[in-house]
Parts: sequence; structure tokens; C-alpha cells
Amino acid sequence: MDYLTHNIAINLKRIRKAKGMSLDVVSEQTGVSKSMLATIEKGEANPSIGVLGKIMSGLRVELPDLTQAPQGDSYLVELDKVEPTKNVAGQYKVWTCFPIADNRTVEIYRIEIEPGGIYESGSHGERTKEYIAMIRGELSIRLEDGIHIVKEDNFFRFESDQPHTYFNTGTEPISFMSFFVVY
Repeated sequence: MDYLTHNIAINLKRIRKAKGMSLDVVSEQTGVSKSMLATIEKGEANPSIGVLGKIMSGLRVELPDLTQAPQGDSYLVELDKVEPTKNVAGQYKVWTCFPIADNRTVEIYRIEIEPGGIYESGSHGERTKEYIAMIRGELSIRLEDGIHIVKEDNFFRFESDQPHTYFNTGTEPISFMSFFVVY
């Protein structure tokens, strides 16, 4: 289950219970079948925007009420069970572990780059820093001030308000975590 499906499942159930509503009543109010609502609450369905619209209208809630990270919530990201959000064959894969929408301050990615692979990234806007934590291999990052090498088990930070390019000049795949922090 991805983070958004998880958030919707937890929040829908919490909102329904806070309003003292059964699945039958929510179904009547929203026009969404009881079985679909139950599947959404179990985190087994990825509802369309149309279904979310019916739920929002019937429960009189806003989209962030359903999609934001629940308070006090814990969530395990298992990469082997999540599809990459970006996948360019022979170049790189990117998994969004925790999006900026969770807390509007930090965004976390896992990135893998194949040998000879290049991943070009634009600016992430003013007042944004990127932190790199190398897991495996050696990463080269091209910034406005030159090329920086980040080796396995090393960490690197830079202002990400500039275009930057990650590349792998080695013979083995590399992997790292990328943390974006808005300040």
C-alpha cells in the first residue's frame, strides 16, 4: 500500500467514526457502495478522483482531510512492494518514500542509478536544501559550482534552488536517499 492509499484509509475510517456513521450511512450519503468504502478503509483500493469527490461531498470534508498524514501515525515503506514513481530503463529509478504533502517541510526519496546513468533535476525552488545519504556506490553531482563526489556511507548537502545532475560513472548500480527540506 502506498502512502496516499494508507492516508486515505486511516482518515476515512477516523472521519466516519468521529461522525458516528456506519458504512451503510456513509454509502447513502456519498453514493459510494458499502463494499467500496470498506475496501478503501482497509487500504486495498486506490479510489479515483471521482470517488474521492463523492466522499468529500457526502461527508462534507476537504481533500486534505482525506490525504494528509494522520497525526500520530506510523508508516513503513517497503521498497520491494512499491512501484517507482519514476523509472527510466537503463538510467535510474526513483521511489517517493514520503512526499512533501505529508508535512510540507520534508520530502524523502530513494534513488538508484545504473552504471553510466544520468538523472537531471531542475531547481526545487528557493529556501530548499537537499541532503544526500549514500547507501551504495559513488555518486557524482553536478552543481553550478562544479562536480561533487559522494562516496558510500558519506553525506552531502546543497542548496537545491539550482538545476543539478546526478550521475554514475562507475560499473555498478548506486543507491542513495535524498531528503528535501524546505526552510
